[in-house]
Amino acid sequence: MNRKILLNPGPATTTDTVKQAQVVADICPREQEFGNIMRALSADLLRVVHADDKKYSTVLFCGSGTLNMDVCINSLTPAGKKILIINNGAYSSRAVEICQAYGLDFIDLQFPVDEPPKIERIEEVLHKDKAISVVYTTHQETGTGLLNPVQEIGALAHKAGAIFIVDTTSTLAMLPIDIENDNIDFCMASAQKGLQAMTGLSFIIGKTDIIEKSKDYPKRSYYCNLFQQYSFFKQTGQMQFTPPVQTIYAAKQALNEYFDEGELPKWNRHQLATKAIHAGLRKLGFEEVLPLKYQSGLVVSVKYPKDVAWNFDLIHDYCYERGFTIYPGKMQKKNTFRVCSLGAITEKDIRDFFVTFENGLKNLGLTLPLNKVRKQNDSEK
Repeated sequence: MNRKILLNPGPATTTDTVKQAQVVADICPREQEFGNIMRALSADLLRVVHADDKKYSTVLFCGSGTLNMDVCINSLTPAGKKILIINNGAYSSRAVEICQAYGLDFIDLQFPVDEPPKIERIEEVLHKDKAISVVYTTHQETGTGLLNPVQEIGALAHKAGAIFIVDTTSTLAMLPIDIENDNIDFCMASAQKGLQAMTGLSFIIGKTDIIEKSKDYPKRSYYCNLFQQYSFFKQTGQMQFTPPVQTIYAAKQALNEYFDEGELPKWNRHQLATKAIHAGLRKLGFEEVLPLKYQSGLVVSVKYPKDVAWNFDLIHDYCYERGFTIYPGKMQKKNTFRVCSLGAITEKDIRDFFVTFENGLKNLGLTLPLNKVRKQNDSEK
């Protein structure tokens, strides 16, 4: 099978064994045999975040990561209460848009996209507004690679009597997460990122008692209701609506491979790949958007060079034709692109990419290293 290296922020590169796990005999998803697979999958996902199965439950959905955001926001906000969005990037801004779509009462607490939120400011808002019952943030803002201090934010939320929801779509099964120790009440992901599986399956891991309590909250969506999906699965061992059958087989295989590799060895592999990204960019003279101390170790956001020969679309196509995918940035009014280490890739894959990338830059006519060009330009001013 022709191997492609995806350096975009998801879907991620998968193994051949995960791909091939989708090729199975046709089965009605209402068979008990398939229900058993989903139960095992749900239990394995609890293990990924070290969740106690007596306190936490996994709820499976058919959809992308944004569906999880929708489900948590609309299902876990009680009537007459507010949700506080810690907003420092494109994906937390998406949470704001979901609140707006449902007409929820929310606070859009904005911070710069290139630095962590100010803990003191969050504490101040929580202290002043007692109507806040939900605090929401993104673990890693995938648009920039910024890592938010979820443990500290969660402690503030709990001190204020609020529940804490974290979008872990681009960190779960990569960056080690201990859901209780990290003060997280609900986290979420989709199968095609850290699990290195296929698109179409998403899941929410959260406190069972809060899910059950939410049955009395306003039912704002029919399809995207957390308690409804949880309750149906608990009673029947099935998703309420048709599940992505082949994707679930792939996800189960991906989880087997996750546990075979091990949480810390997998994280170390991602770190080695990211170090190779930093080294490759530094050699070529590119500037990264964030200082290392703010980065997640999974997504590296890179500034466009000032060289007039630079053209992102052309360098993307050059790399894509040779088996590597890079991706545009997602920062307001800033020209950036991203190089990520999310999938089934290694340090060697990154080194191979930079050979191709450097050849592509030379093919475009850029002078390398780029910082030499900047120094020359600065001395001419």
